[in-house]
Amino acid sequence: MDAQQFLAEFGHIANAPGGVGRLRELVFALAAQGQLLDSCELVELSFLDKVADFVMGQAPPGNECNTNGNGTVFVKTGEFGELYPVVREWTTKPLKHAKQGDVLICVVGATVGKLNLAIDCAIGRSVAAIRPRGGLDTKYLYYMLMPFTFRLRSGSKGSAQGVIGKAELSAVTLRVPTEEEQSRIVAKVDELMAMCGKLEAQQQERRKLQNALRQSTLRAVAAATSLHELQTSWARLETNFGQLFSAPEDVDDFIAELKNLAVRGLLELPSASKPATDAIKVSCNELRVHYIASGLMRRQKLVGAADSDVIYPEHWAIVPFDEVAVVIGGVTKGRDLHGRETITCSYLAVANVQRGFFKLQALKTIQIASDELEKYLVQEGDLLITEGGDWDKVGRTAIWRGDIDNCLHQNHVFKARVPSEELLNEWVELVFNSGVGRDYFAGASKQTTNLASINMSQLRNFAASRSLFRRRMSNGQFSGK
Repeated sequence: MDAQQFLAEFGHIANAPGGVGRLRELVFALAAQGQLLDSCELVELSFLDKVADFVMGQAPPGNECNTNGNGTVFVKTGEFGELYPVVREWTTKPLKHAKQGDVLICVVGATVGKLNLAIDCAIGRSVAAIRPRGGLDTKYLYYMLMPFTFRLRSGSKGSAQGVIGKAELSAVTLRVPTEEEQSRIVAKVDELMAMCGKLEAQQQERRKLQNALRQSTLRAVAAATSLHELQTSWARLETNFGQLFSAPEDVDDFIAELKNLAVRGLLELPSASKPATDAIKVSCNELRVHYIASGLMRRQKLVGAADSDVIYPEHWAIVPFDEVAVVIGGVTKGRDLHGRETITCSYLAVANVQRGFFKLQALKTIQIASDELEKYLVQEGDLLITEGGDWDKVGRTAIWRGDIDNCLHQNHVFKARVPSEELLNEWVELVFNSGVGRDYFAGASKQTTNLASINMSQLRNFAASRSLFRRRMSNGQFSGK
């Protein structure tokens, strides 16, 4: 792409996903190749060490550094700013110096390759100063090093393993035209960078407006309390869909609201019949009696459904979760098992249970008494629900699919079993992970500054909704009937 083609396509490129960032990279690449201006001199590439000198940084003694302004400004990678270093630290024993007119480059760590224009300062070992010789403009050098920076950053992907030294810097090649052409290229890059900045600001403002409109439209859909209200707000959403959704993450909000509508019964046709919940209750009670008799759980006092502001269809039955599922606590770590025959098993902790899936990498193990295996064992189809965590993550729920043999659950993860086929585990998982479930768990939980937790009674209190129709599954995904 030559300069004229580039300028003609400037706006189109900017409007593509991640377009402004790609534009900046393209500007620097064209500048480095001598293709940003209509006419550029034919100049052979020079190795960087032929036109600049290097000063590799060295850290002064820690006891010679301070933050109260004594001595020489001291710059490490953490002080790199947008264009110039941020002054935060000083040293009374500087060992390596950079000076105004140098270009600073990070040579170690996650920010390897990042550039700044230098100020008079001492530099630490993670920083090098590139000092241009006569005939090489500092800002021109800064811009010509940008493609090298992008290549480094792309290769390291922000890894803390990145390291570059004099050999790597010496091998960098660049065009060194006349000072007059250097000045023209710097001016053109400055102009295009300013245009990128304006485009970015416009896009951010447009994105803010789009987000606000999308949220308002989705809220209207979510607030519908009747089929008529839903049809009206849905028609508005459908008409403006292209303007409201432009990025993949936008659809996440839409999917979340669809799930909320589903669990509130707004995605199914009205019915005059009520679901037969008696059979579910009988199955649940029989399972509970069996577990108590087998010593797998203690006798529990039945609880009622918690109050809820959610408006459900009249033909739905609302019952406490306790009447349709058996909730069992998990194994506690650090118990004294002296004198008992034990086995070692993997177990699920809070971090392993996510919303709708499990993270099973590097599961930890725990010892239990051999005769406790049945009590704490997780069986295929069990619902695992987190007791605590960050305040917005409490109550995360996923269905165990039997991925690991002899896997247990820790006491901070509840296990729930739904004995009747009239209530699908997938429906419970959907409800608990929806906005309805998350609002209940957040409101019922005991909260500290950053953490929240629910107890078994609060889980059993959950007002479970059941419609007349058994939910159908298609390829493992919920679909309302």
